[in-house]
Amino acid sequence: MPRYTYTAIDAATGREHTGELDREDAEIAVVDLKARGLFPTTLAPAKETADAGFGTKSVKFVRSSRGGRFRQLRRAAGAKELTIFMRQLSALVSAGMPLVRSLDLLARQERNPAWQAVIVSLADAIRAGGTLSDGLLRHSKIFDRLCIGMIKAGEAGGRLDVVLERLAHHLEKTGRIRARVQSAMIYPVVIMIVATGIVAGLMMFVVPKFEKIFTGLLKGAPLPALTQGVLGASRLLQDNWLYALGTAVLAVGAGRWLLRTDAGARAFDRLLLRLPVLGGLFLKTSVARFSRTLGTMLASGVPILQALQLTRDACGNRVVAGDIDRVHRRVREGEGVARPLVAAGVFPPVVAGMIEVGEETGTLPAMLARIADLYDEEVDNAVAGLTSLLEPVMIVLMAVIVGTIVIALFLPIIRIIQLMT
Repeated sequence: MPRYTYTAIDAATGREHTGELDREDAEIAVVDLKARGLFPTTLAPAKETADAGFGTKSVKFVRSSRGGRFRQLRRAAGAKELTIFMRQLSALVSAGMPLVRSLDLLARQERNPAWQAVIVSLADAIRAGGTLSDGLLRHSKIFDRLCIGMIKAGEAGGRLDVVLERLAHHLEKTGRIRARVQSAMIYPVVIMIVATGIVAGLMMFVVPKFEKIFTGLLKGAPLPALTQGVLGASRLLQDNWLYALGTAVLAVGAGRWLLRTDAGARAFDRLLLRLPVLGGLFLKTSVARFSRTLGTMLASGVPILQALQLTRDACGNRVVAGDIDRVHRRVREGEGVARPLVAAGVFPPVVAGMIEVGEETGTLPAMLARIADLYDEEVDNAVAGLTSLLEPVMIVLMAVIVGTIVIALFLPIIRIIQLMT
């Protein structure tokens, strides 16, 4: 009988196991391993089996390069795919279909192989005796702590279909806010890149040719001050463009490294909140995300302390997260949510006031959802106003820069014409 060597993950402990087993073929070996609560990552014929010339079929699985765990498929699913998955799974479970069968159905209709592998692994985790949240833990880079916490609360309360629907709604709303903010940021970035490319092209290739013309025709006559400044900047860029490019690359690398540190990320987030025009937009976005996340988790049955902890990780700003952490500590000591928010100083007073009303009337989840809707609308208005403001400002700025270069090049031409006449 063929012998196979395998590497598998224990569903209960997450540890890696290796060994050998004798089975008729690879498919039977896989079924046997899964029945024992092991999820194979590699399965291949042993050396003696391969030498004997039978049972040489091997099975490949999604495998991790670290620790033998399943690879966390970062790009298996984006926010859109995840939202659709939650919505479809909620509909199937609400219709009375068993969870494993629902996952199998979604896996069969999925065309993305990576995302299909994730759904199959979720179904396998349940078949092995685990829960849906146990399967989600194996893909923590796709399903964040908030998602896993809500699913776990829904499983404990027997309201998994309701929680899945709320989670899908939450993902849709937060994704919409994220897309609006990103769209507002993309426009000025694109304009700046285009403007920088145009100016660099003029200074590197066009201005030097005019300098040769001026030198030949003016024969030592002084150039206008504006023209001398543009020509000097052009020569400086030509002589040092490699250093400038290297400096820019080093600056980007240093910035990315700093953002990976806690102190650097916190300083950057604090800077974002203090920006003259954009700071208010970022604050409103964080408030909307905080309110919707906390309200969704409380409505799903997640305890307040755990909900605050998970909301802190999902708010998207380290400064706001620090304030939520202080609120968490004071709530743990027996206080409500509203007063610590006022003391934090970042959240607007109206938010704390509405939360206080929600606590007093016992409608905190609904009040948080109302706050989120209110700030979603404010984010929409802020993004629309910012876009309408940035468009003319960027166009005028680009026109001023290019116009200055053009005027600087035409001033000597006027002097040349005067000398010729």
